[in-house]
Amino acid sequence: MRSRSYPFLVASLVAFMWAASAAVRSQAAPQYVGSQSCQRCHAPTYERWSKTRMANVVRDPKEHPDAVLPDFSKPDPLLTFKLDAVAFVYGSKWKQRYFTRVGNDYYPLPAQWDVTHRVWRPYFVQPNTDWWVPHYPADNMKRPTGPLCDGCHSVNYDVKTKKVTEWNVGCERCHGPGGEHVRQPAARNIVNPAKLDFVRASDTCLQCHSQGQPLHNPQENQFYDWPVGFHQGGNLKDFWRLEEHTLGETSFTHFADGTAHKNRMQGNDFVQSQMYRRGVTCFSCHDVHGTPNNADLIKPARDLCFTCHGPMSPNGPRAATIQQHTHHAAGSAGSECVACHMPKIEQTIADVNVRSHTFRFIMPSDSERLKVPNPCVGCHTDKPNAWAIEQLRQWPEISPWRAGE
Repeated sequence: MRSRSYPFLVASLVAFMWAASAAVRSQAAPQYVGSQSCQRCHAPTYERWSKTRMANVVRDPKEHPDAVLPDFSKPDPLLTFKLDAVAFVYGSKWKQRYFTRVGNDYYPLPAQWDVTHRVWRPYFVQPNTDWWVPHYPADNMKRPTGPLCDGCHSVNYDVKTKKVTEWNVGCERCHGPGGEHVRQPAARNIVNPAKLDFVRASDTCLQCHSQGQPLHNPQENQFYDWPVGFHQGGNLKDFWRLEEHTLGETSFTHFADGTAHKNRMQGNDFVQSQMYRRGVTCFSCHDVHGTPNNADLIKPARDLCFTCHGPMSPNGPRAATIQQHTHHAAGSAGSECVACHMPKIEQTIADVNVRSHTFRFIMPSDSERLKVPNPCVGCHTDKPNAWAIEQLRQWPEISPWRAGE
C-alpha cells in the first residue's frame, strides 16, 4: 500500500512545488507584453493614445524620418554630428534631443533643437546643476541615457540587461504589467489608476513628472535619476523621494517659495497644492490617452476649471462674476484661470517656460521678497512689481495685508 501511494505522493509534491515556484516567479518577474497586446481589446483607446506625444516621445529616425524636426543638411556651428549618427530623437513640443548608440548604451549628442525659436542650442549639463552631475564625468559620451533618462521614456527598462519591453510611455507604464490580464482579462489583474486612492493614483504620473532620487543609489554601479524597481501597483514612496527644498532659498530646482524652477517638476508642484490635498488627481484634468485639447486636457482649460470653480462657488472664486474676480475683460487672456494660477515660469529651454502646478497665485510682493516670478508682470512686461502691488491693493477682495507694501 505504501509502495503504491509513494509515486503518487512524489508526483503531487513535485506538482505543488512547481506551482509554488511558478507563483514565486510570477511575483518576482511580472510579465510585460507591450502596448500592441492591449490594442486587440481596447482599439479605440489605443488609437487615441498612439497619436499622443507620450506614445511618440522616443523615435528612430530611420523608421520615422518625419520625426526629425530640423534640417540636418543646413550647416550650423553647433551641429557637429550627422543624422546618420542619431539612433533616437527625443521630444517634439519644446525641444528635440538626439541620442547615439555605442554598444548597448545610448548617449546624448551635444546639440538640441529649440522647437519654438527654430534654432540649434548646445546640450550639455552644466556643473552644480542636477544632483547626479558629480557622479559622472564631464563628458556627454560618458553619461549614458539609461540611468538618467530611459527609465521614464520606456516600459520595463532592465538595469542589468539595458533592454526595454518597448520605448515610449506605453500602456503598462501606467497600468502595470499586463501579461496575466492578456491571458485572462479581468479587472482584478490589471491596475486602473482611476480606482486607486488619490495618492497612488497621482503617483502614476509622479513617477516621471517629478525631480527626485531613488531611495537606493547607486544600483549596478550607476546613479539613477528615475525610480528603479517601481512597477505600477506598488507604492512609489518605497522607491522614490522628491527633491528636497528649503523655504527661502532659490536652488537649481526650486524658487524660494517652493515653486518648481524647471521642467519635469509638475509633481513637485502638485503635491504642495490645495488641489492635491483635496483629492484631485492628475487625470482629473488630463487624459493621457489623448484629447484634441492642449496638454491632453479633458476639456479646454477655461471650461475645465469651471467644472469645480465658478462665481460664488464654495471652491472659489468668491465674486459675483469672473470679471469681478480677475479684473480683466471676459474672454481676454487675463481672464483665463491658468494665466494667474498656472503662470509659465518653469524653464524647459532658453526662454521657453511651462506652467506651474501649485495653483497658487504668486503675489508681486512675493516677487520682491523671494525673487519668484509673478503672473502680473509676466503679462504686463512693461510694468514693475510696485505697479502690480498698487493695483492689487485697490481690489476689494484682496486684503491689503496680503497685497503687501
